[in-house]
Amino acid sequence: MNEYVKGLEMELSAIERGFREEQSRARADYDRLDRERATKLAHLAYRSEVYQVRMYAVFLLGHLSQDRDERAFLRDNVANDGNWRVQEVLAKAFDEFCATRGYEAALPVIDEWLADARPNVRRAVTEGLRIWTSRPYFRDNPCEAIRRLARLRGDASEYVRRSVGNALRDISKKHPEMVAAELETWDLAGKEVRQVHRLASRFIERPAGARG
Repeated sequence: MNEYVKGLEMELSAIERGFREEQSRARADYDRLDRERATKLAHLAYRSEVYQVRMYAVFLLGHLSQDRDERAFLRDNVANDGNWRVQEVLAKAFDEFCATRGYEAALPVIDEWLADARPNVRRAVTEGLRIWTSRPYFRDNPCEAIRRLARLRGDASEYVRRSVGNALRDISKKHPEMVAAELETWDLAGKEVRQVHRLASRFIERPAGARG
């Protein structure tokens, strides 16, 4: 297995853009290996200094994340990875968990991650589920997506706030009235909330002279 990871390091390190190769390789390995071997490979690959191999490992962990321990590893270890590309894959891995579990069934975990103290964990949800209302359950219950995102309008992390604002903006394309109604309830005294409001309201028509 060590030799396999070394081979991955040689192959994947040449890829400087995108994530398709890492994603497809992880899917193929998940399909061909039993769960024990796939888990061992994922953790071994995540120890690589090559970020592309860690991306591969996080995709693989996403497939394994119905297991509580592997999901905890994503939350407690991968969320601390300093490479932004790995964080992008963490968001995709979280969405893989939700899609496999079922988005409604995954609500307790979604809420748990949204309340986590670490910005990368919160953003894995806000970014991973975009476009939220294209996902099952949220497609039929857009208010549930809007409500969860709105809770983070004053988040301490700009990184998270931008994701929240952009996610609400996405939703506003199909549900402008619902997003507008939520935005109307916000106190815009704080600059953090104003930033999210500005992003979220980009495609919402406002009466002349309206604030925001």
